[in-house]
Amino acid sequence: MFGYVRYDLPNLFVKDLMLYKAMYCGLCKGIAASCGQAARVGLTYDVTFLSVLLHNMTGTDVKVEKQNCFEHRLKKRPIALVDSLTEELGALNTVLCYFKLTDDVQDGGKGRGRRVWFKKGYKRAKKKYPELVSLIENYMARQAETEKAKTASPDIAADPSACLMRELSAYFLKEKAGEGSSQLFYAIGKWVYLIDALDDYDKDVKKKQYNPFVLSYGAKSRAELMQASGQEIAFLFDTMFFDMREGLGKIKFYFNRDLTDNVILRGLPAETARVMKGEKPKKMSEKI
Repeated sequence: MFGYVRYDLPNLFVKDLMLYKAMYCGLCKGIAASCGQAARVGLTYDVTFLSVLLHNMTGTDVKVEKQNCFEHRLKKRPIALVDSLTEELGALNTVLCYFKLTDDVQDGGKGRGRRVWFKKGYKRAKKKYPELVSLIENYMARQAETEKAKTASPDIAADPSACLMRELSAYFLKEKAGEGSSQLFYAIGKWVYLIDALDDYDKDVKKKQYNPFVLSYGAKSRAELMQASGQEIAFLFDTMFFDMREGLGKIKFYFNRDLTDNVILRGLPAETARVMKGEKPKKMSEKI
């Protein structure tokens, strides 16, 4: 579920790589501020990107200073200062991790031990941001019902996750939300769900777990699926990229948008191509 929203390093300006790293470290500190130190182990690329995107769309200036952290104790590095938006996104990161591990446990997989790291953070997030957590819980329940019903259509299967992202955009953007942000976030949410399902195809076939692509196409492996229906699946993802581009064109950005454009217009298509080819994930950089 996590780790697919990535930048395209060969086409990323150095200034934007530095900004991304600063925002990544800033979100880590934001998680600690809202949900405690233990929850920092769940820091994700996906919510880091949301932090970059939402700071720009809300016009919230990012201040960067050289600081130490628990992982980089000896040498200071540029870190985005924690603001109220970063703290709340830290809570979002923690709650999503908690639900992801809960889902893994319910599917009979590993995750029970790791979930302990997020239990206190989840409770803190629920107490501090009850509306945010309630929103996530409602759509996670909808997603679980959709999967329990063995929905074969990828479009229908991804709708609860896509709607969650759309509602999160409205929640964080408030009066700055609009048609463009709704279209963009819905498409991103749909993409995240379906790229994860496609990436897990072989594992889900082996374990006989729910996967809309398996139910819809019935191929014995992802390689067989792509050989038989690759063009149809590529078209499905292309419709999402079209909606993302359409949404981007309707949004007002307050600052430079090179980093967000790199992720949405280059990073997500590159990650899609990787998953369709069955390749392993590439490193984001030498080290975040």
